[in-house]
Amino acid sequence: MSFATWFAFVIAGTVIAISPGSGAVLSMSHGLAYGLKKASGTVLGLQLGLILVLLIAGAGVGSLLLASSLAFTVVKVVGALYLIYLGIAQWRAAATSGPLASTEGLEAHPSLGKRVLTGFLTNATNPKGIIFMVAVLPQFISKDAPLLPQLAILGVTMVTIDSIVMHGYAALAASMQRFLRDPRAMKLQNRFFGLVLMVIGSMLFFVKRGGQPA
Repeated sequence: MSFATWFAFVIAGTVIAISPGSGAVLSMSHGLAYGLKKASGTVLGLQLGLILVLLIAGAGVGSLLLASSLAFTVVKVVGALYLIYLGIAQWRAAATSGPLASTEGLEAHPSLGKRVLTGFLTNATNPKGIIFMVAVLPQFISKDAPLLPQLAILGVTMVTIDSIVMHGYAALAASMQRFLRDPRAMKLQNRFFGLVLMVIGSMLFFVKRGGQPA
């Protein structure tokens, strides 16, 4: 892989990471609710999910998934329902006087494992991520060079970029905690992020195997 090819992927990966999506919304939501340190666990989960998507796309399983109507529909529905579930939990979050929201579906002090799992499932059940990677990765892979080293380079690069961007989103949201400590402001932010997650989840129902809205 040439430096020019890698640099082009860095640019593409940065644009992909910065583009608003479920991962960005989740990072900001947890950064605002739990602070940057705890949101790092969520970002870790997002990266584990991203690695799985990269492996699926790189191994060619993504192409098989896109070719199977049933398999694609199952992944799409599961991903959509999970994001809607997270949105409902966020919407129903009870406002408190502190920076952490206590909720019925979203705990005030979720364990590291739960935060990691939430991030992982958010990316791993996102069919749009698989579609995008199946479409993008081949553009940066040379057929004349070994596949695994190239996938490793692209994977490490993408995870590094996404980790930085997601931590940036979480840090930006966490910096606003002091302005959103009163119950009314926290209720508004819970409902805003909850609504965004539900909208993104609902939009997944209209994603076709070709990667375009239905």
